[in-house]
Amino acid sequence: WEGDTVHGAAKSGYLATLVERKSGYLVARKLENPNGEEMLGAVMSLASLPLAKRRTLTLDNGFEMNQHEEMERRLGITVYFAHAYHSWERGTNENTNGLLRRYFPKKSSFAPLTQERVDWAVRRLNNRPRKRLGYQTPQMVFNEERCTSD
Repeated sequence: WEGDTVHGAAKSGYLATLVERKSGYLVARKLENPNGEEMLGAVMSLASLPLAKRRTLTLDNGFEMNQHEEMERRLGITVYFAHAYHSWERGTNENTNGLLRRYFPKKSSFAPLTQERVDWAVRRLNNRPRKRLGYQTPQMVFNEERCTSD
């Protein structure tokens, strides 16, 4: 998995994004404040997945990732950090954030945004066929038994 935060205009809200590398499957949660406790809560949404589908998580170096040891402890995963200013080390996540920006443009306020609206956009992206997946959707590939996350 790769993780990041997407910022609304003028600190109007934030989205925690988690993307499974092999399938491109996205999980996103709205955050009011970009702090460690809220990010930990967002990452804990992976807890319902089988351990084979949540082995590692690579994060950026934001201060909101300061609960990384707790993420490892609670989820039984290994957390890595990308090098500073090396966004390509989390390329799947950066690309997916770009797709998410089609629904929530860069200069838009996240204040009126609801989790239901975020879930709607996530469902659309997870059910969008991708060339890199042989025109299967991330949802289809993620749900295959052989898809495990390293």
